[in-house]
Formats: sequence, structure tokens, C-alpha cells
Amino acid sequence: MISHFDTKIEFLKGVGPIKAAILNKDIGVFTFGDLIQHYPFRHEDRTIIHTIAATNEEMTFVQLKCKVVSMQLMGEGGKKRLVATIKDGTGIAELIWFQSIAWISKNLQIGVEYLVYGRPNFFRSSLSITHPEVEIFSPNLDANKMFQPVYHTSEKMKNMGLDSKGISKLMAVLLPISLSHINDTLNVNITNKYNLIEKKKAIENIHFPKTAFELDRAIYRLKFEELFYSQLKILRLRSVRKSENRGIVVKNVPILNDFYKNHLPFELTNAQKKVLKEIYADMNTGKQMNRLLQGDVGSGKTIVAFICMLMLLDQNAQCCLMAPTEILAEQHLTGLKVFADKLNIKMAILTGSTKKSERKILLADLENGDTKIIVGTHALIEDPVKFKNLGLCVIDEQHKFGVAQRAKLWSKNQNISPHVLVMTATPIPRTLAMSFYGDLDVSIIDELPAGRKPIKTVHRFGSQRLAVYGFIKQEILLGRQIYIVYPLIEESEKMDLQDLYNGYDAILDHFPMPEFQVSVVHGRLKPAEKEFEMQRFIKKETQIMLATTVIEVGVNVPNASVMLIENAERFGLAQLHQLRGRVGRGAEQSYCILMSGNKVTQDSREKLSTLVRTNNGFEIAEADLKLRGPGDLIGTQQSGVLDLLIADLAKDQELLRLAREEVQNLLASDPNIEKLENQLIKNQINSFNKNSVNWARIS
Repeated sequence: MISHFDTKIEFLKGVGPIKAAILNKDIGVFTFGDLIQHYPFRHEDRTIIHTIAATNEEMTFVQLKCKVVSMQLMGEGGKKRLVATIKDGTGIAELIWFQSIAWISKNLQIGVEYLVYGRPNFFRSSLSITHPEVEIFSPNLDANKMFQPVYHTSEKMKNMGLDSKGISKLMAVLLPISLSHINDTLNVNITNKYNLIEKKKAIENIHFPKTAFELDRAIYRLKFEELFYSQLKILRLRSVRKSENRGIVVKNVPILNDFYKNHLPFELTNAQKKVLKEIYADMNTGKQMNRLLQGDVGSGKTIVAFICMLMLLDQNAQCCLMAPTEILAEQHLTGLKVFADKLNIKMAILTGSTKKSERKILLADLENGDTKIIVGTHALIEDPVKFKNLGLCVIDEQHKFGVAQRAKLWSKNQNISPHVLVMTATPIPRTLAMSFYGDLDVSIIDELPAGRKPIKTVHRFGSQRLAVYGFIKQEILLGRQIYIVYPLIEESEKMDLQDLYNGYDAILDHFPMPEFQVSVVHGRLKPAEKEFEMQRFIKKETQIMLATTVIEVGVNVPNASVMLIENAERFGLAQLHQLRGRVGRGAEQSYCILMSGNKVTQDSREKLSTLVRTNNGFEIAEADLKLRGPGDLIGTQQSGVLDLLIADLAKDQELLRLAREEVQNLLASDPNIEKLENQLIKNQINSFNKNSVNWARIS
């Protein structure tokens, strides 16, 4: 039997098949349940009527009670507009329309009192409102309409009468027939503890609140519930994995001991040792390890991963390391094969560029167990890749891979679950770690290797370019090398940004050959061409590398001491931090120069000043979360994982913490959610199939 909320949206009065098709396509509304959870992104407070004289530039929207005193058409062609002059006893203003001019001039009446709502604009102290909402004023205006919801729509929807007001009208039809079908989803203890209103009241008041207090309580209830169920799903998954998934037990480690004693060329940091103890303890439980390893660029995650691989090789298992790009995979192979050869361990690489003849031999060696460690890209998850006994999957820069890709890799051992070590050099704010990686245990390397000096970061404007080039020349004369990163490969008509090819010409003007040599690397080069240019730089045959963000990960040149980032305001904070981490890998002082245009927005200024102020990756990640939101921070493949309808991980950190604590308390006292007092929660979980993402949805 189809539930009320599974009813197709076309059967709602006022919709029909044509409007339904647009709702399906443009905002993902297919059913009654989808529409009722298409929450407003803000509400307009129509309870206050402003005066023209009191309206100022800081106001986002204003509502005026005024009379139209005159109207006139002005301009020609595309600049044609209707201008209505209004007054309210305190001043005079203008209403302006560029569209629907004929209809408005026919219906707007001089001398009649109107309620006008819109965004105020000021030009030479004169107030105007473009395309305002206008309705005849009546003292008996329905009080329910005084707090009005504003919904996301699209241009196509607006053309079909499905603008924000149109959605509001549909909601006014849907709500009365739906409220009786809305069940509560949280137990009494939780609702009492946090003073939460009932679910149906929250749904009603999120759309049509009578007061700001009602709206706040509705938002709080719906956010708490959503975060509670997101954490419940994650922590139950974690609990099941820990109890059901077996992993290879690490016992004696002779190969690892040999490596420690004879081949490890440096002392591990205390942070690395602490992380290795956590991992070793995990691998001793007999259960599958699922651990997230966080550490800033250059903190030594890769050597930790290699030591973990040696633990598994000692148990006669194989290991794989999956990286998001061929450059990074090659980098890992180059860095680790030196140690593997000394230990007589067969190590190979598999990417999309691996030749067919080589691939055939490689796949056979993997399947018969001769190859112990394989490094590669997503080519590792392809069906022909089979292992004799895969014991550990290391996944680097994990946010570049989707959940399904990782799961496919884990299924490469049918007998036992491979241990999983997920690495990232993009520090993850605590809220995101709890939400996107909440099913993983977290280890953090929060210490740089001995002898590393903090990178000095400065912000410079285009007008200071010659001084910057002078500094770069000094560094090159000291024997150092330089990265210069551009946001574009070639000039764009749409964006006034520095591009790599024009940059190349400018650099040659200031750093002429043969005294100076330049490498160029970007995403359109073939892998072999990229590798050739990279190797020239690594061998110090070139002093300057011009690149796009293709070098964001995976290039390790200790002699490079300066990172110059052109149009730095165009990059995300986390990405800038990653790029900065390409320098500072040797003993010499390193520098990061953030170049921007002479005019930058307040957000960009804040972003660049954060990088100048701190090298702390977690502080930078928190700032990035506030500036850009979670979707951008964790990548498109991951951003749909939580499917949040109303909660905001950047703004609701404290609420997330409370919800997680409540879930932990629940699972500690009732692991299988069987107690009578938790029946409402059990009912809610049971109403969804196991693949549903958001368990807080109406069902």
C-alpha cells in the first residue's frame, strides 16, 4: 500500500502532469513527502512596516505602506522601464520594473494605498526598489501571511507560476491533508531533555510560522532530528563493522623489525609513533580496521602507511595503495620502492597508462601472490584486478574517491575483510569528520619532522609584482627552485585572471634563457610529457616550474623554497594550504607568496589573511568550512552522502555534538534499539530500506 507521502506530486491539487515534470527535474520533488520537506531557505518578516525615511542601506529587505502618486515609461528598447513614484508621509521613493510592464501599468492604480516589499537600493541618497512585490493594503490582512516563507525555485518554475509564492500556495494545500500522517520519531526522554516540539508542529511552523519564536523552535527540532539520525546511521554502521567484519591479525613482524633496525633513515616523530601504536592495536583485535589518518602536507603519512604494509606482509598478505592521480601514484612508487627493494619486496604500479603487455604480467603476479605491494589509481578497482590475499587497502586523498569505489576495492578479498587506512592531507574539521567519516576511527599526525621550518606566507598585490620577481631571483641565485601556480591554462574571455601561457611569456621576460630554465606542467599534457617536465625540475635542470593545480598533490622537491600562487583569491583555502605544502620540505627557510588583484572582496581578504596568520591545517579547515560550506570542502562525490535537508554542518557544530552524544547514550543502553521506550526510533529506522541516506525524512 502506498503511503500518503509516497503519493506522486502530480496528484496534488494545483499541480498536474506538466508542473509535476518541472518539479521533478528542477528541485527533485516527486512525491508529497518531497514537497513537504522542500523547506524555505528564509522567511520574510512581514510583521514590520518600515517608513521611507527610516529605510537605510544596511536593510536587506523592507516593507512599506505607501500610495502611488505617479507612473511613467522611461528609456528605449532593452532599457525600457516603468517607474512609479510612491510616498508615505515621511518621504518619496521609486518602484522600477523592467519586465511585465504592460500588465503592471494596467493594474497599478494612482492614489491607492499598497503594501510594497523588496530589496532597497540607494543612488545619490534616493531610495528605489526594483521588481517589488505589491498588493493593495488592507487592515484585515491575514495574520498567517505576515511571516512568509521563501523557497528555492528556478526560472522554468517561475514561468509556470511555481515561483516562491506558487510553492507557498501548494504548501498551503498540502499541509492540512498531511499533518495527521506525520508521526513523531524521537523518544520522550530526548524530546523532554531538549524541549523539542512534536514533529508535525515543527513541519507546520517551518513553512508558516506566526512568530519568530515558533520558527526558531521548528528549525531547532528539525535540525536536531536530522543530525541525530545521521549520527545513528553512521555509528550503527561502525558498530556492525567492529562486531562482524573480521580482519587479518598482526602477530610477529620480522620484516618490520629488519626495516626499523637497518633501513629506516630517520627517527619517527612522536606523533607518527603514537599513530602506529593505534593502528597496531586495531590490527591485533581480529576485526577489520577502518581508520582515517589525518596529517598536514609533509607530516610523514606515507612512511606510516608503508610501515603498516610491512605489518601485513609479515602475515603473508598483500597490500594496495590507491591514489587519485597518476602523478601521485608514481610519486608513492618512487618514494617507497627504494625501501621495498632493500627488503626484497616485489612492488609494482597499475594506472590507466600501464601498457597492455605489462598489465597482463602484473595481473598474473598479483593473483599468484608474487607482487606484495601494488600502487595505483582507480584502475585498481577494475574487475580483472585480483589478489591472492589482500590484507590492507591504503587510500590516499580519500575525498577524491566515492564510497562505491572504496567498497569495490574492499571486496577484492572474499575470505576476510582487508584492513582500511584512509589518508588525507586536507585537514577535516571535527564536524565533517564526525559526519562523513564518523564510521572510521581517527588518527592525527600533528607534528612535522625534525628540522622543518614553518613556511613564511605573505599576501602581495599585482602592483608589487616587480618586487616579488626580485625576491624570486635572489632565491634562485642561492640555488633554490620556485613553483608558480596559475588558475587557468590559457586566457579566458570570461575571466580576468593570470593564465599559464601568458605567465610563461612574462616569466621569460624577467628570467631570460639560458641563465634561467623553466618547466611547464598542466592537465592537458600527456602523462609522459608531464613526467619529463617534472623530472627536469626534480633533477634541478630547471629553476622555475609553471603549473596549474595539477601539482596540488604528489610533488616532493626539497630544494623548492618558494611557492608563488597567482590570483590566489580564486582558490579555496584548503587548496591553497595544499599548494603551500609543496615547499618547506627541506632544511632551508621556505616562502609562500599569495598574489591577488589590487581589488579583492571581503571574503577573499579574510581567506588570504587566514593563510598568512597560520600554518595550522585544522584552523584553516574550520575557516574554510565557514566560508564555503561542507559540499565544496569534501568534494562532489562525497557531498551527497548525508543528504541534509535543513542542518548545516558549518553553523550547527554544537547541535551535532549534542545529537552525537545522545546517539552514543542510546546505543550504549540499547545497542539493537529493542527497548519499548525507543519504539518510535525503531519504527522510523524500519520505515527505510538499508540504502536510504537520510533517516530523518518523512516516511
